Amino acid sequence: MPKVIFNNKSRAFFDSLKADVDHYFQEKKIHKTGNAELYAKAAVLIIIAVSVYLSLLFLQMPPVVAILLCIFLGFVLASIGFNVMHDACHGSFSEKKWVNEFFGLSLNALGGNAFLWKFKHNILHHSYPNIDGMDDDIAKSPLMRQAPTQKWVPAHKFQHIYVVLVYALASFAWVFIMDFNKYFKQKVYTSEIHKINLKEHIIFWTSKVLYPLFYILIPVYFVGWNAWMWGFICMHLSMGLTLALTFQLAHVVEEAEFQVAGLETKHIESEWAVHQVKSTSNFAPKNIFLNWFVGGLNFQIEHHLFPRISHVHYRHISPIVRKHCVENGLPYNQHNTMSEAIVSHFRLMKHFGSKP
Repeated sequence: MPKVIFNNKSRAFFDSLKADVDHYFQEKKIHKTGNAELYAKAAVLIIIAVSVYLSLLFLQMPPVVAILLCIFLGFVLASIGFNVMHDACHGSFSEKKWVNEFFGLSLNALGGNAFLWKFKHNILHHSYPNIDGMDDDIAKSPLMRQAPTQKWVPAHKFQHIYVVLVYALASFAWVFIMDFNKYFKQKVYTSEIHKINLKEHIIFWTSKVLYPLFYILIPVYFVGWNAWMWGFICMHLSMGLTLALTFQLAHVVEEAEFQVAGLETKHIESEWAVHQVKSTSNFAPKNIFLNWFVGGLNFQIEHHLFPRISHVHYRHISPIVRKHCVENGLPYNQHNTMSEAIVSHFRLMKHFGSKP
C-alpha cells in the first residue's frame, strides 16, 4: 500500500509548518475537528434536503417550480457531500470515531459508498494527487485526457466542450456503474482494495437497495413516472456537475503539477509534502458563501497537507501555510475567483486535448 515518503527538504518544510499550525490550535484552545459552526451547517443542509424531498412528493406545484426544486436539491446534496461526508470520511467531522463513521454514511444516502470512497480518495488520491497511474480522479482516459502522460485520441480535441456533459453525468455513473465496478473487481484503478469485511458488504448492499427505494420507487408512486424521470435527471445533472467541477478546480488547472508513477514501486519524484503543494491549487479564498457551500474545498492546499483538520479551520491556517511555502521556495497556487479557476481548467483541458 502507499507510504508517505519524505526527503530532507520535504521533512523540514512539513515539520516546521505542522509546528506552527499546532501552535495556532493550542493558542486558540480549539480542537482541529468540527465545531458548532460545522454542526449547525450540517443540520441546515440536511433539513433543507429532507424538506425539499418531501415537498416534491406531497405538495402540488407547477412543473417548472418542481424542476427548479429538483435542480436545487442536487446542489444541496452536493453540499452535504462537501461539508458533511467529506469531513466525516476524513475523520475530521468529530473527535469521536463513531460520529465520523455515522455521518460518513451520508455518502451512502447520496448513492455512493463510504468504504470505497475512503480507499479511492483518502488513500489513493491523497497519497498520489495528479500522479498518472495511481490517482483515480484523473483516470478518465480514453474519454478524457487529464494528464500530459496519458494516451491521446482524436476525440480529445473536443474534450473541453463535451467535458461539461461528462461532469454532469458523473453522479449517474458513480451511483449505478462505478461503485459496482469497484466492488466486484475489488480494485480502484490500479490498486487492490483492502479486504471488504462482512459489515461493509452488508452496508454496501443495504444502501444500494435503499437508494432506488427512496429515489425511484417512492417518488414514482407519489408523482408518477414521467414527473419522477425529469426530476431525477435534473437532480443528478446539477449534483454531478457541482461535485465534479469543484474537485477538478483543485487539481486540473494550469498551475498544478502532474507526474507519472512506476506502478510496481509506486515511486514519485517529489516527496509527499512538496508534491501536495505543487499538485494542488486553491480558488476564491475570499468568497465567504462559496467557502461555506463547498466545505472549504477551495482551500485545497491546506486540505491536502492536513486532511485530518476540519475544513472550518482552513481559512484561518491558510496564511500560515502560504508563509511557509514562500519561505521554502514552493508555489502557493491560487486563483482569486472561481471564474478564474474555471477558465484555467477549461484552458488546460483544451491544451491536453491537443495532439502531442
